Amino acid sequence: MIRLLIADDHPVVRAGLGALFATEPDLIVVGEAASGEEAVARSYAGVDIVLMDLQFGGGMQGADATRRIRERPGAPHVLVLTNYDTDADILGAVEAGAAGYLLKDAPPEELIAAVRAAARGESALAPTVAGRLEARQNAPDDALSARETEVLTLVADGMSNREIARRLFLSEATVKSHLVHIFTKLQVSSRTAAVASARERGAIRLG
Repeated sequence: MIRLLIADDHPVVRAGLGALFATEPDLIVVGEAASGEEAVARSYAGVDIVLMDLQFGGGMQGADATRRIRERPGAPHVLVLTNYDTDADILGAVEAGAAGYLLKDAPPEELIAAVRAAARGESALAPTVAGRLEARQNAPDDALSARETEVLTLVADGMSNREIARRLFLSEATVKSHLVHIFTKLQVSSRTAAVASARERGAIRLG
């Protein structure tokens, strides 16, 4: 029996996933979490798979929760289930230790197969996500690193270098260095142009 914890801040999503898994004889939902903090607290020894959303209304987000869960000895596998498919989101989740990454519009049979694969310790990536990762591997010279996409996402949110440094626990000089590398890779000369270029590439979220 594969025991699941569903971490999503939308009750309707949690209920829908619970109803889906209830139709499978080898899957059972043993808990729910409406925040990243709850997901970490409830991913105890009786959980095999955590289905993790990336974006919560406030507090700890999905990638951070995934990292904290996976740091524990004997931790459950984490399968990300989200609406977001930017390079920053995908890389952040994979580097945090997620066993798989699926989009919420995935067919039910694909989601169920991914849960079973993750339970076996296998990677479970949506085809579009796998394609993104492969494309990055084939074009490493101009691909933004996970830290660079994180910095540029905060730039897009309107943060100054000082605010970014505080958020990421970096020095302002390090933030400036990341921006220089970002500008070089994207072949731009301003923060605004860098954000626009990254959004066109699908590296950071729109809007």
